[in-house]
Amino acid sequence: MLLNIIFLIVGLFILILGGDFLVRGASSVALRAHISPLVVGLTVVAFGTSAPELLISVKAALAGSPDMTMGNVVGSNICNLALVLGVTALIGVIKVQPDSIKIDWPVTMGSSLLLYFVIKGDEPMINTYEGVIFIVLLIIYTVLIIRKSRKENKALRELEDEIGIPESSSNVWKDVFYMVGGCAGLYYGSDWFVGGAKELALYLGVSERVIGITVLALGTSLPELVTAIVASIKKETDLALGNLMGSNIFNILSILGITSIIQDIHVSEKIIEHDVTVMLAITLLILPLMLYKRSLGRLSGAILLGVYLVYTYTVIS
Repeated sequence: MLLNIIFLIVGLFILILGGDFLVRGASSVALRAHISPLVVGLTVVAFGTSAPELLISVKAALAGSPDMTMGNVVGSNICNLALVLGVTALIGVIKVQPDSIKIDWPVTMGSSLLLYFVIKGDEPMINTYEGVIFIVLLIIYTVLIIRKSRKENKALRELEDEIGIPESSSNVWKDVFYMVGGCAGLYYGSDWFVGGAKELALYLGVSERVIGITVLALGTSLPELVTAIVASIKKETDLALGNLMGSNIFNILSILGITSIIQDIHVSEKIIEHDVTVMLAITLLILPLMLYKRSLGRLSGAILLGVYLVYTYTVIS
């Protein structure tokens, strides 16, 4: 038991560190190649920060644990919009940007509905062809964001601030070290994290779905939670909502898209009927909360956090 927990913690730490190293090195190389900072942010940085979830999902799928793959993604999305957003709103008021209502929420809801209808078909699975569709939709969404932001200088600056683009370094070998070290950290970290999670599930006598929804999802959402808490304390929550919804879009279209191209993802009926349905319900709940006073305050935060706690209780009970 203790050894499994140690593997989980060490694996998660190395995963997060590996993702950070990969982002630093790859972003620096891309910026030195005179690629637009916005493009770097929406591709290299977005991919790098989601690399831990991606590696976990791929490892779990290849290891014959599709419930961990789906649980990780769906659980992370629920964490983002219920736990992380709820805690952030409890600490400080979150102003709702117009784009969050007009663009981010519709695309988040649309990608969630797409996932539901794909896995609700004749075969409850995501296959290679559907994975390709997910990736194509993600590319279209990214291109549209870039074009829109380039037309609006203010939106461009806000988006670049939101995605947090590292500065370019002057030492190419340092960048190579970061990239190689990041890839190694992601590989071994995901291996230990998934291995520890599977053993923990066996030891506790719970399903891999429960471990995916709780341990894996919460573990991979910790960086977002810490970042959101720090931003709330510093009164810098304006971009938090758009950032979290963007993360949910990327989780579905990128992580499940890439994973299903590598290995078909079979989805259990319980995940479809319970977990994905809850994800859709929470995403839907966000809309009236955003429209009310165009901000998320302590009442909204309490509602979202309460929903997350009730949902978690139903999963583990």
